[in-house]
Amino acid sequence: MTQLTVGHPAVAGSAAAFPPESAVAGDGRIQLPDDPLVSIRAQRRWTGLEFREIWAYRDLLYFLTWRDIAVRYKQTALGAAWAILQPLAMMLIFTLFFGRLARIPSDGIPYPIFAYAGLLPWTYFSNAVTNSGNSLVGSANLITKVYFPRVIVPAAAVMAGLVDFGLAFVVLAALMVLYGVGPTWSILMLPVLVALTALVALGIGMWMSALNVKYRDVRYALPFLIQLWMFATPVIYPSSIMPQRWKWVLQLNPLTGIIEGYRSALLGRPFEWGALGISAAVTVVVLCYAAYSFWRTERSFADII
Repeated sequence: MTQLTVGHPAVAGSAAAFPPESAVAGDGRIQLPDDPLVSIRAQRRWTGLEFREIWAYRDLLYFLTWRDIAVRYKQTALGAAWAILQPLAMMLIFTLFFGRLARIPSDGIPYPIFAYAGLLPWTYFSNAVTNSGNSLVGSANLITKVYFPRVIVPAAAVMAGLVDFGLAFVVLAALMVLYGVGPTWSILMLPVLVALTALVALGIGMWMSALNVKYRDVRYALPFLIQLWMFATPVIYPSSIMPQRWKWVLQLNPLTGIIEGYRSALLGRPFEWGALGISAAVTVVVLCYAAYSFWRTERSFADII
């Protein structure tokens, strides 16, 4: 976005495109004033996000999201069933090794449903970050040919993952029926938790996508970092096993309060509002920093990519 600063009265009226008669010399040449008629400069935005511009391109966001959904399972034998198989297979493996063999506690909840309630948001987060982190490089032809808010590309990858999240949620509903776990009024917090998960995924994905344009090592390092991040998140274990004096370190991970919030909302456990508040605050900080970092490097995407 640019701002136009008018510096001469000649540009104020409907005849702004034509020079005044006094500016035309006797030989027909135009005499330009010493000061510029129009100054064009970039807007100063501390967040790097122009929400009105993003809203103006909302149709493009919709079509890019639909494109990501269609391309993901194109020419696959199982199609969208992969969205269910991935967390389901991980739940079965974790139940066997961590629930049965290692005897990791699950706060009195059957371990399969305990693990799946954590794997559901984690799988969405990890896939969203991976796809959005590689989204700008994968859309190089589009970025170098036409202008649009570049943040739409990683945002579309994050939104596309919500379809997989909805499909995988069906398995969780079946597990709740199987183990006799009924929903409570706490389930009303579920949309808030999904929004927080999407926002933290957008922040990390936006930051990684900008870095990936300049440093292609991010493409290879990101899956490894996400695997390490999973073990620093209470996905296969409850946060209650952490000693109280070190619990604050675990809560600095924004997914700690969010995933524990999923278990509280779905399984009727009491909410840890302190941990959830810390997760929300860290999410806002991550999102603002990622937006600012993205904006600082956005103008050079077309030249580097």
